[in-house]
Amino acid sequence: MRANNLTNTTTTNSSDMQQPHALPDFTNTEIAFAGKTDEQLRKSARIFALMNKHWLVGIGSKLGIAAIKMHLPFVESIVKNTIFEQFCGGTTLLETQKTVQHLQKQNVLTILDYGAEAKEREEDFNLTMNETIRAIEFAAQTPGVPVVSSKITGLARFGLLEALQKGEVLSQELRLEYKNVLKRVDAICYTAARCGVGVYFDAEETWIQDSINHLVNLMMKRYNQEKAVVFNTFQLYRHDQLQYLMHSFNQARKSGYLLGAKLVRGAYMEKERDRAARMGYRSPIHTSKNATDDAFNTAVRFCVDNYEYIASCNASHNADSAMLQAELIAQRSIPRDHPHLLFSQLYGMSDNLTFNLAQAGFNVAKYVPYGPVRDVVPYLIRRAEENSSVTGDMTREYKLVLAEMKRRGLA
Repeated sequence: MRANNLTNTTTTNSSDMQQPHALPDFTNTEIAFAGKTDEQLRKSARIFALMNKHWLVGIGSKLGIAAIKMHLPFVESIVKNTIFEQFCGGTTLLETQKTVQHLQKQNVLTILDYGAEAKEREEDFNLTMNETIRAIEFAAQTPGVPVVSSKITGLARFGLLEALQKGEVLSQELRLEYKNVLKRVDAICYTAARCGVGVYFDAEETWIQDSINHLVNLMMKRYNQEKAVVFNTFQLYRHDQLQYLMHSFNQARKSGYLLGAKLVRGAYMEKERDRAARMGYRSPIHTSKNATDDAFNTAVRFCVDNYEYIASCNASHNADSAMLQAELIAQRSIPRDHPHLLFSQLYGMSDNLTFNLAQAGFNVAKYVPYGPVRDVVPYLIRRAEENSSVTGDMTREYKLVLAEMKRRGLA
């Protein structure tokens, strides 16, 4: 991955901003929203206010999917100018360039993700491969974009990955299909290595994750010999993943390559628990949030301890986990912009973490999805659901925006 050495430039005129040697203050909304105008802040407040209504999000999600499928043009326009604008970089790479430049002015990097969801046809898989390769080539020519993200289910049929994990004997047709998957994944990783750009492969459901691990480990062994190009994702809400992270590290050391590790808590909790209950096996998910937090924070310590051999990304919206990594880096006098120690948060969320980390000199990125509005709608619905409240309490994002509006005298 290219080293994007961030400069510690001041982005606003506040006298109480952190100096490069200080740890970030995640309650500082002035720094968090310095890049937003008053009108942009008001717009974010309106969006989060709507999302805060759980019942409205539920109805809106169903209607939104139906309307997009019906190709109603006015719906796409509404979505594009509201929730899409909040959480996505643009509909094309060219449109996304403005977002990248805006973030870079605030010393924040960009992780690009083509937002189309899982497909089932070879034609769609090839389209996703080509779009990912275009994104890598774009990143190589665009300062501030060290990484592109991808999903194996955007390149391979879910049923094939499931069959591979079950150890089923593949027919000649399925063997050819798998060979094409390998070619697509390899083409992406080869381009990333040639261009000096990292590529993150997302974690997915447990019943296909072993197949994903096999593919990604194969690519890491091939392309991570001299620097970290390929990254696997470890979902630490799974009770086996901390051990698997350590196992992956030992395998990488033994085979002489760098481990690329993106750390997340996880994204399929309800689906995983429901399937385990339905099929009568032990749930792969930790039984408590504390257990997940302990596993995630132990993984952070492990990656920092071994940062010379593990290139990691702390991809979390948890302030305690972000502060833990910041403290460990500071305590051990590791360069704050070291390319092996990255923080990341989703675009449009947790700006209090992202921009305060950047202001304090840490290596931090926004995960920026892009793509046609209709293709990105499932992603947007997940963001809306994350920011809705069952209890009626204000979500964290809404509270932060309102706090900054109050500080500016706008509310």
